[in-house]
Amino acid sequence: MDIHRVFAEVVALLDGVVTRMGRVDMRRDRLEAFARSTLTHDDHVVVEATGNAAAVVEVLSAHVGRVVIANPKQVRLIADAKIKTDKIDATVLAKLYASGFLPEAWVPDARTEAMRRQVTRRTQLVRQRTRLKNIVQSILHAHLVPPCPHGDLFGKAGRGWLAAQSLPDDERIAVERHVRELDRLGEELSGVERDIARRALEDAAVKRLMTVPGIDMVVAVGLAAAIGDVSRFAAPQRLVAYLGLNPSVHQSGDGPVRHGRITKQGRGQARGMLVEAAWAAARSPGPLRAFFLRISARRGQHVAAVATARKIAIVVWHMLRDSKDYTWARPALHAKKLRDLQLRAGHQPRRGQRGTAHAYNQAATREAERRQAAEGEAAYERLTSGWQPTGPRRTRMDAAKEERP
Repeated sequence: MDIHRVFAEVVALLDGVVTRMGRVDMRRDRLEAFARSTLTHDDHVVVEATGNAAAVVEVLSAHVGRVVIANPKQVRLIADAKIKTDKIDATVLAKLYASGFLPEAWVPDARTEAMRRQVTRRTQLVRQRTRLKNIVQSILHAHLVPPCPHGDLFGKAGRGWLAAQSLPDDERIAVERHVRELDRLGEELSGVERDIARRALEDAAVKRLMTVPGIDMVVAVGLAAAIGDVSRFAAPQRLVAYLGLNPSVHQSGDGPVRHGRITKQGRGQARGMLVEAAWAAARSPGPLRAFFLRISARRGQHVAAVATARKIAIVVWHMLRDSKDYTWARPALHAKKLRDLQLRAGHQPRRGQRGTAHAYNQAATREAERRQAAEGEAAYERLTSGWQPTGPRRTRMDAAKEERP
């Protein structure tokens, strides 16, 4: 099935013969009627990964033997053609699947799919809020208003300062409208984060990921939603490649292997979250900070942040596969993260009582945990102190070129 927004082109492949079955409207009742009247439990249906592919799988799964989602980017690389029609695209999917060369995409379960949608909603709300803030800043800049002396222009003190600035009437009305919209989006964001936090409290994997420094509730939920079942990745390098954090590779003949920038394929949202977590981990004592500083000394901070994100992805794979917390976790800090998670989920604060996160309020406890994490950082530095960067491997052709006069 070659799926579009309002219809799908359907072809059937049987014993090497392709039969056009026409178009089906992309409506749940029409798709259900088509499945009941035409398809059987011996049929296998192949569709490309699109925005409505998950709903198509949900409708058709009860009527056929199997529904497969194809990776559209890899399908184009295999079956790119000069002549392109909906029928040809559907035929290519059928023939690739019949021959065993169809690059399949993993279909998440309902819980993981719902978590992905919530993470996407939060990201959209954050982007809309950022856009509104930038619009207000551009208005102030256009009228030569000096920078806000307060830390947050949209905080209580910042809004009082903003109301006192001299602006044309139409611009002032626009600023007030944008601030009201910002408040409305803030309420929506709090509601979405509350739903995410409630799901996170029920997910052991999310709470385990939060033991890693730099990973909070948002990053942990985003990673858990992107990864899903970790057993589908046979090795940590598979997860790294899925997140697009692996370097591109170029090689021809006996020439040396050349590594370029990261591929940036796969789950871009999770990749961005990991990079944010890497910057936070670089400010916290531990082996991850030692790794960041070692790479930063040779390649710069931005390359080091991406390399640290890749290292965190490898650590996450081992943690989820073995069901173990991070080795250098800080218990009091983790307890504080979990308590913050409960508050964001809507739990009532217990003022005047010592809860599970009380230990983090003690300076001695925080300092003791930082010293323990610093020991891990020092151990990593001792381990890597004698390491030397290696260049590309020399081949026989390289050796022969060097021997020529």
